[in-house]
Amino acid sequence: MNNNMNRRGFVNTSLLLGASTLLPSIGFAAASDDRYPAIRKAALANRESDIKRIQDWIALPSIAAEDLNMPEGVKYMQNLALEAGFDSAEIVPTDGHPGVYAVMDNGADRTLAVYFMYDVKQFDPAEWSSPPLAGNIVDKVGFGRAIMGRGAVNQKGPEATFLAALHAMRDAGVKPPVNLVLVAEGEEEIGSPHFNQIVARPDITRTLKQAEGIFIPASWQDITGAVNVNLGSKGVVELELIASGERWGRGPKQDIHSSLKAMVDSPAWRLVQALNTLVTPDGNTPAIDDWFENVRPLSAREKQLIAEAASAGNEAARKEQLGVARWIDDLPYQQALERLASQPTVNIEGLVAGYTGPGGKTILPGRATAKLDLRLVPDQTRKEAEAKLRAHLDKRGFADIEMVIGGGYDPTETDENSRLIQAELATYQRAGVAATLNPRLAGSWPGAMFTAPPLSLPAGHFGLGHGAGAHAPDEYYVVESTNPKVSGITEATLGYVDLMYQIAG
Repeated sequence: MNNNMNRRGFVNTSLLLGASTLLPSIGFAAASDDRYPAIRKAALANRESDIKRIQDWIALPSIAAEDLNMPEGVKYMQNLALEAGFDSAEIVPTDGHPGVYAVMDNGADRTLAVYFMYDVKQFDPAEWSSPPLAGNIVDKVGFGRAIMGRGAVNQKGPEATFLAALHAMRDAGVKPPVNLVLVAEGEEEIGSPHFNQIVARPDITRTLKQAEGIFIPASWQDITGAVNVNLGSKGVVELELIASGERWGRGPKQDIHSSLKAMVDSPAWRLVQALNTLVTPDGNTPAIDDWFENVRPLSAREKQLIAEAASAGNEAARKEQLGVARWIDDLPYQQALERLASQPTVNIEGLVAGYTGPGGKTILPGRATAKLDLRLVPDQTRKEAEAKLRAHLDKRGFADIEMVIGGGYDPTETDENSRLIQAELATYQRAGVAATLNPRLAGSWPGAMFTAPPLSLPAGHFGLGHGAGAHAPDEYYVVESTNPKVSGITEATLGYVDLMYQIAG
């Protein structure tokens, strides 16, 4: 088996920080700290157990939307933290599903915080080429051997690899160079509706305030080995819009025969009409009243970073990976990336009304539901977005359309000169990995609970390795890389080790 041990196998590439700088491929084994070889040796010895830890975790799916295995999932998360060496790991109740708060006091001068989620998205086994809870090892062309399963990359694989770093350090007799605080939740995939109750608990807030920053483990190396260092993430609101004959006062209160459409109103069509008012005719730009009132344009620095990313990126490969032939309005790649970073969105996740099984059923549905997500950019807020959507619908006579908020949070921003971001860049540099500063991740996570007052922490994503398929069938996480530019699980483990030393130094 190829353990991908030699980091010098990585090509010498450039780190894009305004100007390109050629960086040496140093490799963790050649690092100046003489404890790294011992940690590497322990990580290699633990490799099979580290892989099994991910597979075992995948076998226990905690799905908040289905209320599936939530008590078992939080207990499992607690045990994972304790087994990795945290001094304490407490299950923290909320008005929803509980979280975990863990601390490790290493007597260090600096503290690093880590965000985990133990919940995963729903799945349909019929859509998968390998059973989604089996955690089978499969071949991924261009990358190597990977664990396939729900949660493999979002987020159990990267999170378990960070824990593997702690196991390796303990087995090597090395104390981590930073104190650690971990906060984990079980509701990220439903918009983190109660996570603030964990973060805002006074003792947890006091501990988090001591941190240099907080990060979420990630594994986003592309096939060239390059990564993005995100300086922020979009916010999100997840919600349902529901049209019903009962609430409207028109149309049926329950499904009736479709022949009656000639004299009975349709809640399904009413929902479609309401949805049509939310976007421009092409569906690409939000048309909610005053939606762009507080949207902040890209700065000159952000545009510069996006231009560098476009120049360094592979547009054709990205289109192929996404399965798309062209961008909105046939935009050039750089302008498409600018739109990705700067534009809020109104997206339909799903539409459900009436009968959707085989054949026809000739009914007039009494109820129709649209699941939406609204992505937000600085300086929008979740509270503002919810209020403007409600006012928009009411103004157009759709007061009967029920709006059920699932969860959400504001956008995040982090200074590129913060210790966290600079430590991430230094770690990638030492690994010989090309890292590009990205103004804003188009996806979302509850980082705003850390970046906003009273914590005001730098927050971001970090990790070596590769995985894909989050929220989709055939999700995977590479553990044995055959691509010399992409890390397998051992090198990704050592990446977290080095990040801690960079924070400490």
